[in-house]
Parts: sequence; structure tokens; C-alpha cells
Amino acid sequence: MPLLEVEGLDVRFALRQGEVQALRDVSFSLERGERLGIVGESGAGKSVAAFALLNLISRPGYIHAGSIRFDNEELTRYSERQWRRARGNRISMIFQDPMMTLNPVLTIGAQMIECLRAHRRISTSEARKLSLARLRQVQIPSPEQRLDQYPHELSGGMRQRIVIAIALLLDPDLIVADEPTTALDVTIQAEIMALLLELCERHNVGLILITHDLGVVSQVTQRMLVMYAGRVIESGPTREIINDPQHPYTQGLINALPQMTPPGQRLNQIRGSMPSLAHIPSGCAFHPRCDFAQLPDGSPRPGCQAQVPPFVDSGNCRVACHMVRQMQQLDLEEATP
Repeated sequence: MPLLEVEGLDVRFALRQGEVQALRDVSFSLERGERLGIVGESGAGKSVAAFALLNLISRPGYIHAGSIRFDNEELTRYSERQWRRARGNRISMIFQDPMMTLNPVLTIGAQMIECLRAHRRISTSEARKLSLARLRQVQIPSPEQRLDQYPHELSGGMRQRIVIAIALLLDPDLIVADEPTTALDVTIQAEIMALLLELCERHNVGLILITHDLGVVSQVTQRMLVMYAGRVIESGPTREIINDPQHPYTQGLINALPQMTPPGQRLNQIRGSMPSLAHIPSGCAFHPRCDFAQLPDGSPRPGCQAQVPPFVDSGNCRVACHMVRQMQQLDLEEATP
């Protein structure tokens, strides 16, 4: 049985000009100890999906439909009291900016001890010992000294390590990391991701890594989802998607990587930009930016502008693209005697 099962998740925001869909029919699963990456441009719906998993969507946002089952329990039916027990205890989250996560007026030790005592019946001295053990685990130098320091006294990389230590304090089954290395330089990014990977493997913790960095996803995750305009458009094993992307959007993301362009030439880019949630294009949301939305003769590809593409299986991946479906049908017709 999967640790996490998300089916048909639909998140909406009730605005004055009308409701907008931030997530549309998002479905995926995660096994215990598995690492899943969610990628896409800004505005694709990655962070909204993460916040929905922990019921952190603020009004006017709300979960309109869908199911989130964690360890065979339906999270969408949880009361606020049940959520307080689950957050940090069974599911932890690492946010983008550690300075927005840590309380600037409390020492690191006070915050870690408060977290432990909110979920466990232990003494302050026991909580301090556990906090020290976690700081050593994330390779914080002089942990006894760091416990009595404030967040502003630490470097960005050290703050992020402390956030990871807090996320692991209560031995959760799942960690959701929302772009955990965005504010760090490249060297520190690599160290943090290597540390997070090692800790998840050691403790058999499931990881959902949300990022726009395909390089990080390829090194850390086993499976990945590609999101566009609030919908999953491709999913499958990370290596398979990176080596042979099927959806034109995924192809564009990979071709935009700097290493895909010869030295001295302009970097590749996907033309246009992510559509506003209030004005999602009809049919396939990606068709205004897609180089394959037209046939070789210049006519529109059937379905691209009129129908939301259904998922089709391609190898071990699932792809929502009219072109892929039509190519599969042509291959089938040619193979039929």
C-alpha cells in the first residue's frame, strides 16, 4: 500500500472576478521511502500542491475536490486538531526561505525543544539532547553553541541545515521540500541536497522535492511529475523522462538547460510564458507555446485547441499530449497488416 495517494486533487481560489483553478485533476502516489520530484515553471502549481498536502492553503483558496490518503487515512477529512498532530510529527515541510521558517526572536534550541514538547511527553533536558543529536546528524559544527544562538547569527546554509534538522526531529514518514535550496549558492545547494538524500535513505523517509531545477531532480529523485498550468502533463521514472521526454513542454525544459547549448550560442528557451490561472487556454493549456500544435502543412493539430488531452502510456511514463497519442495511433496502424 502506498504511503501517499493523491487522486483528482482540485484546488481553487474564490476571487472577486470569479473562481480560478490552481490545481486540476492532480493524481500521483508515493511509496514509503521513495523520492518524488515535482518540476515546472513558476506558476505551474507546484507549491500549491505541496501546501494542499498539509492543509496550509489560506483563504480564499480551498480544496474543491479530490482525495489525499496518507498511510490509508483520508487527510481531507481531518479536523484542525488532527492536523496539528500530523504536521511536523508524521509529515514535515521544508520551505524555500529558512528565515521565514525560523522565529527570529527565539533561539534555535528554544524552537527545537518547543517542537518536540508539542508532540512528545518528554522533559526539556531530554528534548535538548535530541535536538543536539539532530544538529550533529545534519553536520552542524559546534551544535551546543548553535542551540543558544538566534537565526540571524547563522549563515544561510547553516539555517537551512537547522530547518532540515527540525523537519527530522520527530521521525516523520514524509518530508515535503519546497525549493529548499533556492536562496543558497551552488556549492551549498549541492551539500544540502546530498545531506537531504542521505538522511532520507538512512531513515527510510519519503520525500517530495518541489523545484524548477531539473539537474537536482535527476540526481535526487526516483520518479518525477512535470506540471503546467495546474495540471500534471507527464509522470514516470526520472531517468526515463530526462533521457527521453515525451511531452513538448518537458522537451523544452530540458533543452533550456545551459549544458544543452553549444558554447557561444544563445540559450534555448520556450517561447511565451506561463498563462494566468484566470485565463487558461482552451484544450491543451500549452498549445499557444507549443511548436507541435500545428501540422507540417500549417493547419492546427486536431484536438490541441479544443480538447484537454487525456493521459496515454508511453513506456513507463504517462503523458497528456495529443501529438503523442496520434503518433501512437499511426504506429499501431502501420504495424497492423
